Amino acid sequence: MDNETAKDLDRINNKLFNETAKERNIPSYYIGSVYGYEARKVVEDWNLSYNVGTAVTYLLRAGKKVEQGMDNKAKHIEDIKKTINHLKFEIERLENEC
Repeated sequence: MDNETAKDLDRINNKLFNETAKERNIPSYYIGSVYGYEARKVVEDWNLSYNVGTAVTYLLRAGKKVEQGMDNKAKHIEDIKKTINHLKFEIERLENEC
């Protein structure tokens, strides 16, 4: 493979695997403001179960997501309640394991 082809492949790989969350249209409320971590990548990196991962995602976005017809405080509270519900689901799942 010549040098130019290798550079082209590098550019394609960088585009495919290193796109920013903004370029992939990930909502800003799922991206950390300091380091730019995506909630889903945190969940994946920690290998969290569905319920715990969903709870973490709700908690990370709490106070950041705006929903039409709700004031910010009500949405913040709703996300925290969703977090609690998913943690309860996980506890129930664990207690019912054989």
